[in-house]
Amino acid sequence: MIWSLFLLGQAVLFYFILTHRSRSKRDPPLDKGVIPWLGHALEFGKDAFKFLNRMKLKHGDIFTVRVAGRYVTVLLDPHSYDAVINDSDSLDFTRYAEVLMDRIFDLRLPQHQPAKVHALMKKHFLGVNSAAVNSTTSRHLLASLEAETHNQKDWKDEGLFSFSYSLLFKVGYLTLFGGEQNNNSTDPLSVYEEYKKFDGLLTKMARGTLKPEEKRTAQGVRQRLWELLAPAGRTEDSGSSPWLHDYRRLLQEGGADEETQEKAVLMQLWATQGNIGSAAFWLLGYLLTNPEALAAVKREFSRMSEMKTSPLDRTMDTPVFDSVLDETLRLTAAPFITREVVQEKTLTMANGQEYLLRKGDRVCLFPFNSPQMDPEIHHEPQKFKYDRFLNQDGSLKKDFYKRGRLLKYYSMPWGAGTNGCVGKQFAINTIRQFVYLVLTSYDMELCDPNARMPAVNASRYGFGMLQPEGDLPVRYKPRNTN
Repeated sequence: MIWSLFLLGQAVLFYFILTHRSRSKRDPPLDKGVIPWLGHALEFGKDAFKFLNRMKLKHGDIFTVRVAGRYVTVLLDPHSYDAVINDSDSLDFTRYAEVLMDRIFDLRLPQHQPAKVHALMKKHFLGVNSAAVNSTTSRHLLASLEAETHNQKDWKDEGLFSFSYSLLFKVGYLTLFGGEQNNNSTDPLSVYEEYKKFDGLLTKMARGTLKPEEKRTAQGVRQRLWELLAPAGRTEDSGSSPWLHDYRRLLQEGGADEETQEKAVLMQLWATQGNIGSAAFWLLGYLLTNPEALAAVKREFSRMSEMKTSPLDRTMDTPVFDSVLDETLRLTAAPFITREVVQEKTLTMANGQEYLLRKGDRVCLFPFNSPQMDPEIHHEPQKFKYDRFLNQDGSLKKDFYKRGRLLKYYSMPWGAGTNGCVGKQFAINTIRQFVYLVLTSYDMELCDPNARMPAVNASRYGFGMLQPEGDLPVRYKPRNTN
């Protein structure tokens, strides 16, 4: 008994030595929470926006919190973000990315080559090949919408999130992964049904909080998705996009076997399809619940139709739609920007204050908190204002201020710096086409004229586009039918 108590005491002492941390004069404010080791993990994971707002009110624009044994320094001053974004020597992006790859996708690459993957994405989504992928998307979008409403004459009721997410997932899958639907053995619907289950567990996988039964479910869903995606991009005649074939070839050159490649393809499925459907849902939802905004966008699209201009025409000026998209993303895009501190760094804030970042800690920016929901930058930030990003002359507004200084970052839905979203323009083009087709070729309205937008799923803060709790019931039919 005495020996057991001695061992327990030694274990407690050893734990205290390993986890004890006090704040020095150079450190940001430290808030360890009341629960040993866990610290603030539960509150952080439950609703990061609410938690970080509370910490900001308590400590200011920079503070360090303990989260499941790790110390995370959170920076919420957009004037100071470049001190983190532009430092690739002391702050590393790939280490935490590799942690998430392992937790979510069970993926460990023999060679993680983010620079080469980034260059490959730029080649296919921004370079000479971007026109081809946009054209393929347009073709699948038209075909999928037509199939959705084939021979439909009466109103059809459906949840707007379900409608937007499922249709755009199918379009994206066929464009990048599945090739021509009739010639591909993997039905997009089969992939989507499994993907929905996977996505529903994604935040828990990332945080390592799956229950035993959920772990078994997650592994089973991943296995089925690996099998469904196995043919994608394997050969040039697989029907997949040239980008995916080049990506698999890059993986193969880096020493990845077939099983590892399949896991990496699932990661790319999530990276390319996980946000577009949500963004389209929020945008259409805000329009349908704001008649003035809907009328303004329809007028702009009507002029495009009269001029027989494609929504992909980059020369066509659409400031109203662009403002609506920017406002939608301001309200619903909530990724973390996370870096690992690989060597001690002195962080100089915009106000001249200096803080020490300790090696082994993580640094996290949360632009959703500031600038996006900052009342000093955006008046009444909780409200949707379709013209928030329009000047009085109708041009796109880009000048926003905090503490009297012009902001470089007034909204950051696409990230920033070298790790910003390469697929930004492809995503914008897809959303623009989808919304244009829905509003010009279909009648769509709320089932309940007084319906409001659903609340967000607070557990998804930090993981890109937010998703709703529940759905927004709408009804739709092709235009000019009885």
